[in-house]
Amino acid sequence: MKSSRLLSILLLLQTRGRMTAAQLAAELEVSVRTIYRDVDALHVAGVPLYGDAGHAGGYQLLAGYRTRLTGLSSGEAEALFLSGIPGPAAELGLGEALAAAQLKVRAALPPDLRTQADRMRSRFHLDAPGWYAPDDDIRQLPRVADAVWHSRVLDVRYRRWKEPTEVHRRLEPYGLVLKAGRWYVVAGPGPRTYRVDQILDLAVLPEEFEPPPDFDLADYWRRYQADFHARLHQGEALVRVAPRAAAGLSGAAGRALADNGTTEPDGWIRAKLPIESLDQAHGVFLALGADIEILEPAELRARLAETVRALAFRYAGA
Repeated sequence: MKSSRLLSILLLLQTRGRMTAAQLAAELEVSVRTIYRDVDALHVAGVPLYGDAGHAGGYQLLAGYRTRLTGLSSGEAEALFLSGIPGPAAELGLGEALAAAQLKVRAALPPDLRTQADRMRSRFHLDAPGWYAPDDDIRQLPRVADAVWHSRVLDVRYRRWKEPTEVHRRLEPYGLVLKAGRWYVVAGPGPRTYRVDQILDLAVLPEEFEPPPDFDLADYWRRYQADFHARLHQGEALVRVAPRAAAGLSGAAGRALADNGTTEPDGWIRAKLPIESLDQAHGVFLALGADIEILEPAELRARLAETVRALAFRYAGA
């Protein structure tokens, strides 16, 4: 809509300063001619907007001019307050800043949008971490975030799963990612991914660094996740599952059963399911008891059979 685009132009110029018509057009995905028409409309509306010609030219707001947020739609106002998740902000040391910013934005909203934003905040609460997981030790998170922001090198003592379990690393922290309630720092050289709760101690070094010019945090994280999932399930198991037990399989195995399973004459479902390892599959499939039959691989079938025999012997006396 034109009104929304006019407000976007105002906010872009207010936050970024001088911008050319071509830059505005690229940002808003419209033609340069459309930007010219929008600028004329803003002039007619009395917005103190002026433009300079030439190589270093562009449009700019008169110094000191600020627009109020009366152009927000109801959906935008609701989304703005819903996006302010207090937990992660507090973990980063920004809890008070977030509360103050929300208070200022709320005060700038018209009464009807203020009411809708308040209703959204009172009826929806986002709690990202999962159940049954202890709280991570993220005492180092504010210092890591400060190093990310100021491009400072870190010397960390880090705990990992393999020997030696404690190692020292020199990190160039490019960015932080919050995934399922857990914080990760993406750092060079590499880059590589480290869990913040596994940083036992750190020192901020006086030297600074520059991230690679082509590094994009969101793009890196997408590729990292794709590679993680590709390496996670490198094996397969051919199984038969009773219909009542189908809901007991979750994640990749549950999706494979639902998408690729075939129902046999006795009602059981046959499918090839992805597995991480024989040990992981043994535990998952054993939990389904007599409602699953492992057909392949033979080693997994034999291990389940041996476990069942051991259980039967243990409880035979009872």
